[in-house]
Amino acid sequence: MSTYDEKLGILSQLIAFARVDETIKESEYDFMFNVAQHLGVSKKSFDDLFHNSTETLVLKGLGDRLVQFHRLLLLMNVDHQQSLSELKSLHEIGIKMGLSPSAIDQVLETMHLYPNNAIPADKLIKIFKTHFN
Repeated sequence: MSTYDEKLGILSQLIAFARVDETIKESEYDFMFNVAQHLGVSKKSFDDLFHNSTETLVLKGLGDRLVQFHRLLLLMNVDHQQSLSELKSLHEIGIKMGLSPSAIDQVLETMHLYPNNAIPADKLIKIFKTHFN
């Protein structure tokens, strides 16, 4: 998968996104730490990112960008609340990733059809594929 620096960049982006609403809730921290564990990043390295963030990298592959967008979407919904600032920020991040604005909008509308607004990965991918063709 990614290099260690890319993994830290992925986590830094999640942390920055979690800070959009100015507080990091325990459920958000737990979600991000689970991602860190999945990526093979130690708790110490993960916790250090809260004080010494690393550069967020634009992931090269479309699949990697969709996985990260999905992580951000799940992070936004893990506390069962969505602020306007989170929605706006997620939309902007998706555009910076090179994702289709109309696909992003469709994902944000469709997520409400699923429990906890957790759109399944296959449904998210299907939406983006439709917009890329």
